[in-house]
Amino acid sequence: MLRSYTQENGLDQIGRLDSPLFCNQRHLKMTRWGVGHIVQKYATIATLTHADMHPKVTPHILCHSKAMHLYQSGVNLVYIRDILGHVDIATTDIYARADTESKRKALESAYRNITPDELPDWNHDDNLLNFLNNL
Repeated sequence: MLRSYTQENGLDQIGRLDSPLFCNQRHLKMTRWGVGHIVQKYATIATLTHADMHPKVTPHILCHSKAMHLYQSGVNLVYIRDILGHVDIATTDIYARADTESKRKALESAYRNITPDELPDWNHDDNLLNFLNNL
């Protein structure tokens, strides 16, 4: 789709390679505010048909969501840093710290056989029953 778009708008021609990919109504480079305006406009429309959707959607939220999906899919943080345009890997490291689901899965896989298949019957352990009764 992107290749078709660039060909259709002559953006693949020599001399146009530095032209903005997406333009505003005045045919100037789209600003951060302009992108946010468009995202918010369509998020508001989407809330009309999806009542459970959060009405405040921003480009940053979309970026953060995509980064989390990439991280959860196993994409290396260095690549995510490059995609997001972060200078420092520490900025991208936030996604690794925020992903509790991956942490849970890692712990479960590391300690798969932490309990034996058959547990002893504690109902007949007099020492344990006396200890518990004295608590």
